[in-house]
Amino acid sequence: MKVALQNLTKRFPGRGRGAKDVIAVNDFTFEIPDGKLIGLLGPSGCGKSTTLNLLCGLQKPTSGRIFFGDDEVTKLPAEKRGVGFVFQNYALYPHLTVRQNIMFPLENLKGEQKMTKAQMQEKALEAARLVQIEELMDRKPSELSGGQQQRVAIARALVKRPRILLLDEPLSNLDARLRLQTREEIRRIQRETKITTIFVTHDQEEAMSISDLIVVMKDGVVHQIGKPQEVYDKPVNLFVAQFLGTPPVNTFDGRVKGGKLYIGDEAVLSVEGADDQAVYVGIRPEGFVPEKDGALGCGLVRVEVMGRDVSVVCTHGAAQNTSVRAIIDSDCEIDEEADTVRFSLKPGKVHIFSKETQQRIDCRLFI
Repeated sequence: MKVALQNLTKRFPGRGRGAKDVIAVNDFTFEIPDGKLIGLLGPSGCGKSTTLNLLCGLQKPTSGRIFFGDDEVTKLPAEKRGVGFVFQNYALYPHLTVRQNIMFPLENLKGEQKMTKAQMQEKALEAARLVQIEELMDRKPSELSGGQQQRVAIARALVKRPRILLLDEPLSNLDARLRLQTREEIRRIQRETKITTIFVTHDQEEAMSISDLIVVMKDGVVHQIGKPQEVYDKPVNLFVAQFLGTPPVNTFDGRVKGGKLYIGDEAVLSVEGADDQAVYVGIRPEGFVPEKDGALGCGLVRVEVMGRDVSVVCTHGAAQNTSVRAIIDSDCEIDEEADTVRFSLKPGKVHIFSKETQQRIDCRLFI
């Protein structure tokens, strides 16, 4: 099911005398392709959950239109939209068994859609098999782990075979290992069912790992839409660059002068296609290469061994971050007793941004 949002805006009235209205979603226009998994990504308060509530009908937009396929659903009640919704806190009925929780949406069907009890049980078992919890059907939610409860919530959302599936931070209550396992399950289920899915999260690693496309939002405004790797490699502005990536991008004050990119007093790369100006320089942690005669010198703080990789924690006078973090291969040798460490930079992992607009400057960087 293709989903289209046209100039979607949600404004909440300000509270208190003289308080300004809050625009939670601001002129959001986007078409979600049929059968794709889309990640809505951004910091708390960016408008991603409000967008989900507008899609499912829990809230009405101030302006704009919503289409499911060729059908406009902007004013359609939530129960008639054919949406499956998985909440952050599972929202299971504690007095019902897993089977009864999954069957619950089917019991409310009326008219031609109404099912017999045998049909409902068959559909519930089918949904349970999809999320691999068929052996838990007679348990109560209190007898399940967090991951199992989340699977029950997903099965309940899928049992009606909704036109679209909405997931509102469904993994935030799980521990790290279970989050990894469950997000892989969500991707598997989405590919098997081919249901158009919108996944809301503030965790950029989650969004990038399972989404076909990601939408990066801030303060109700969409900043960038694209494939996860493309957005990571070519952020449109400094906010997107800083939000995506773990560890985050290292940001420096710099300048372009005479075809060279300077950080502090050091010319670190050559530049083609950028005017002389003050800039912000973003360097991904994997963009540093330790070299004795490297162009960029940093004060060495410590070296952290992380198995496959090594994290070199440094300082630099032009850095906006408290510390600079470089991720290098474990076979690279660093003198941990030294006061400084020098790096050459990978041009493809370096971005420059206008100081005035914070937009990425489209230019060629090279050694």
